[in-house]
Amino acid sequence: MPNRKPVTPNFNTPPEKFCKEELNKLASGLTGTVRADYDDLSRDDVSWETEALAKSHGMYLEFNRDKEAAGNKEWIYMIRISIPGGGPLSREQYNIVDDLTEKFTQDPQGHPSIRLTNRQNIQFHWIKKPNVPTIIKTLAESGMNTLNGCGDNTRNVMGCPIDHVCGVIDSNALAQKFGSYFQLPIEPFIAVWQIDPTKIRKPGESFNYGKSLLNRKFKIGFATVYKDAQGNLKPDNCAEILSDDMGIVPVIKDNKVVKYQIYVGGGQGERNGKPSMACFAKALCQVEEKDLSKTMDAVVKVHQQWGDRENRVWARVKFVVKLMGIDWYREQTEKILGVKLELPDPNLDPGPRHMHHGWIKQNNGQWAFGMYVENGRLIDTSPNGKLKSLCRHLMNSYPVQFMITPNQDALFINLPENMKAAFEADLKKFGYGERHGKAYSTLRLLSGACVGRNTCRLTYTDSEKFEPELIDQLEAMGWGDLHESIGITGCERQCFRPATKTFGLVGSGFNRYQLKLLGSEDGRHQGLPMLSADGNGIYLRSIPRERVAQVIDALLKNWKANAKPGEDVGYFHRRLGMEAVINYLKENPTTADLMAKTLPADCIID
Repeated sequence: MPNRKPVTPNFNTPPEKFCKEELNKLASGLTGTVRADYDDLSRDDVSWETEALAKSHGMYLEFNRDKEAAGNKEWIYMIRISIPGGGPLSREQYNIVDDLTEKFTQDPQGHPSIRLTNRQNIQFHWIKKPNVPTIIKTLAESGMNTLNGCGDNTRNVMGCPIDHVCGVIDSNALAQKFGSYFQLPIEPFIAVWQIDPTKIRKPGESFNYGKSLLNRKFKIGFATVYKDAQGNLKPDNCAEILSDDMGIVPVIKDNKVVKYQIYVGGGQGERNGKPSMACFAKALCQVEEKDLSKTMDAVVKVHQQWGDRENRVWARVKFVVKLMGIDWYREQTEKILGVKLELPDPNLDPGPRHMHHGWIKQNNGQWAFGMYVENGRLIDTSPNGKLKSLCRHLMNSYPVQFMITPNQDALFINLPENMKAAFEADLKKFGYGERHGKAYSTLRLLSGACVGRNTCRLTYTDSEKFEPELIDQLEAMGWGDLHESIGITGCERQCFRPATKTFGLVGSGFNRYQLKLLGSEDGRHQGLPMLSADGNGIYLRSIPRERVAQVIDALLKNWKANAKPGEDVGYFHRRLGMEAVINYLKENPTTADLMAKTLPADCIID
C-alpha cells in the first residue's frame, strides 16, 4: 500500500471546533472594522480580521513579490469584479473600468492594465490602499459589483458568453440569474463602502447565507449547447464546469434540451504538505429547468451544513463528495427538497472546451468577434499589440458590448455586418493578430496561465510571464501549429485549471514546475501527477524552468512518432498510460536525469 498522510475532516463541525476564520465571521459579519481599517492610512496593510472579511467584498491584500524583504513589504491590493456569465458590459461601464485602471493600476514600470480571468471576472492589480474605497464605490454605482469576488461564498457564476446571441439556450442568463440569487447580502456592502443605495440593485430572492456564510469558496458554472451546420444540437463546455463545485449541463433528447444534469464536487486547488486533490465533479441528478433553483439551493445548503469548518484545507465540497460519496450527497439534497431526485446519466458528455475565437454569426444577423488575449492581460506594452488601447477604441467606435470568455479572452457582440471590415482594420492598426511580426500560433491561442508573480501572494513563481516565453520556445522547436494546450499556474491552487489541458504545469518553487499529464485539449479529462508504479513517488515534481520546453519537446516527439492517425496528444498519453510515459522519459537521454528520483507522494488522496 502507498504511504499516505491521513485525511481527517470534521464534517458538520460543532461550533466549539470552528477555526479562527469561522469565529471571525461569526464575530464580525460582513462589516467588522473593514471601513475603519481601510480609512486608516497610518499603515499600508490591514488587520488579519479585516483582510479575511474583505475577501467577500472582492479584494485580496497582496504585496510586490519582487520586494519581499522581511518587514519591508510593499503592500498592494487586488480588486475583482463579479461579472456573471462574463457580461455584457456596456460602453459606459467599459469606459469606467478603463478609466479606473488608467488611474490606479500602474505597475512598477508605470503601465496600467486590465486583467480578464478564466472565471469571467475583471481584476485590478497594483492598487494602493487609499484608492480601494473609491474604486469599489465607483464600480458599484455603475452596476458592477465586487461582492462575491472572493471569500467564503459562491464566486462568479460562469456561463457561455456567446450562446445568448447565437445559441439554443441562454446559459448567460442562467449565470446572471444565479449570480444574483447567490449574491451576498447587499446592505453591509452598501454601508461599508458608502454606496448610494438608489444606484445598486437588490436581488428579489437570495440564498440564506447566515453569519457563517459558506465553509469555503463555492464555484458554479453552466455548460451550453449549439447547433452545428446540419442543425444538430452539440454540447459546448467552454466553462469547464466539471472543475467546479457545482456544474450544470443541458441534457439533449430528440435534438431538444429537455433537462439539466447537475454535477457536484469538482475543484482544482491543492495544498502542498497537506492531503489534497484536484478532481472533476460527479453526476448528482437530472432536473427540469423549473426545478433548477430549488435544487441548486439545496446542493449549496448541504455543503453549508456538512462542509468542514475546523480544517480549511478540507472545507471544499469535493472532500464531502469524495469521502461520503455522491449517493450520500444526493440523499442529503433530497432531505432538504422533500422529494426523490432523478438519477443522472453517467455517460452524458458535457462537451469539449470551445474557445470562441474569431468571427461568429449571431442569430439576429449581426456578428460577434472573439479576441484572443494572452493570459487575459489587456496592456499596451505586449508584443501582441496595444490591446488596452485597442479595446477602448473598439468600444467607443462601434455599437458593441464587451464580454469575457471562460478562457480569459475578450468577446465583442452585436456588430453590424457593414462594420466588419472597419473593425478588422482597427484590429490590425493596433497590432492585434501578430506577435513579433508573426501570426499567433494555434498552440498559443489554446494555452494560458494565471497571474503568478509579482502580484499574487500565494504563488511561488512566474506563470503569466513564463507562458509566453515557453510558447516562444516551443514555436522555435516547430510545435506552434499543434492543436494542443498548455496551462500554467504559479502554485498548487491551480487557478487556470492547468491539469485539464494537454500539459499542466504547476508552480512548485521559484522557477520550478510540476508536470501533470493525461488531461486533454478539449477539457474532457482531469490531468494527474506522474505517480511511480508503487504510488510512493511523484516524477517531474520540480522541473527547472529552463528545462520545461525540453520535457514537452521530448513528449511531443514520442507522440509524433507513435500516435494513431488523428490522435491528440492527451488521448495518446491516456492510451499509453502514465507508467509507459514515465518509462519513455526515463529512457530518453534528454530527460533521463530529471527522472532519476521522485519526491514523496504522501499527500495524494487516492
